[in-house]
Order: sequence, then C-alpha cells, then structure tokens
Amino acid sequence: MHTTLTPPSERILLSSIRWETYRAIARDCEQQPRTRLTYDQGQLEIRMPSDLHETYKKLLGRIVEALTEACELEIRSLGSMTCDRQDLARGLEPDQCYYIQNEAAIWGKENIDLQTDPPPDLAIEIDITSSSLNRFKIYARLGVPEIWRYDGQVLTIFVLESSTDGDRYAASQYSIALPFVKTTDLQRFLSLKPTVKENALIRQVREWAIAKNIK
Repeated sequence: MHTTLTPPSERILLSSIRWETYRAIARDCEQQPRTRLTYDQGQLEIRMPSDLHETYKKLLGRIVEALTEACELEIRSLGSMTCDRQDLARGLEPDQCYYIQNEAAIWGKENIDLQTDPPPDLAIEIDITSSSLNRFKIYARLGVPEIWRYDGQVLTIFVLESSTDGDRYAASQYSIALPFVKTTDLQRFLSLKPTVKENALIRQVREWAIAKNIK
C-alpha cells in the first residue's frame, strides 16, 4: 500500500487498496459524516470537506427538497450514501443524492444494492476542493443520470449521455430530474446566499416553484 498526501492536507490518496479493505473503511467511516471516500480500481481517496463545502452541500440539498416538496413530488433523500459496485471495483459518496423518478423502486428498502437497484437519479457535487480521482467517470460507470456540480462560483447541470466510446456527461441547460429547473435558476438561488438568510432563501425557492408549476 502506498500513501500520498496531496494538498490541501485534508485529502489522502492510497494506492493498491483491495475492495474488501475499501468496504471495511467505508463501514468504519459511517459515523464520520464529513468523511468522503472515492474508490477507483485499487486507488482510494479520503477527503475531509471544509466548512464552506458543507455549507453549499446542505444549501443545494435544501433547494432540491424545497423544489420537490412545492411540486408535490415524492423523493428518497440518501445524503452521502455510499454508491459502489464490486463488479466495477468503483465507488464514491456523493455530497447529496436523491431518488426522484425511481423513488417508487426503492421506497421502503433499508439496503440498496446498485448491482440490482437503480442508481440515484440526482447527485450533488460540491467541487470547491477537487478530488484527485475522476469522480465523473465513476458516476458514469454507475449510471447516475444527472449531477449538479458547484465549484464555489458556477453551478453546472451535467446529464449522462451515451456515445460510441462510452458514457460521459455533458453540460445541460435543464435538469432531467426536475425538468422545470434551469441552470440559471439554480445559479440565481445560490447568488442570494450572501444577502438572504437561509430559511428566507428556501422560502423564495418554494414560492418560485409553486408559481412555476401553476402556470
């Protein structure tokens, strides 16, 4: 096993890690909600997100929940659920993830197995501190249809597309999980954060969604 400390110091990259070791570490970290693991065919990255990262993770999660509640859509919120598949030797933990279109397929399940169950419909990635590993490649192999990525300045909606050389993500103006939502809408909500307190911001999101879906 090789260990590499990469700046910033809250990120550690380990090489030659067996699947069983990764899963054991993932189980041990279940009580450490601010630990993020990414596993890619023997490479394991362990990250400790910053307070700013956690702030935007929570805010975007609340925005998703407000939008779906206002539109009376049922969802299954799974936070940073470990999304992995042994047959692919890959896994990661989104900052937030949601079942929306496939909510009925996993409703009531205590344990979700991505080898037989569908992947989350939407994942949120706060990329203020970038990963050493290609997390989008892992998401694509797992078949996650949509990712909202925020880098601290710009929010981008990515949707999974198939091509002759494999699945990959492309930037999209619209969400597919929530088709009435555009990138510009999400960017506008996030731009309110410096001047509008959190609950007031979420009220604006909810009111906007209700008005949007009444038209």
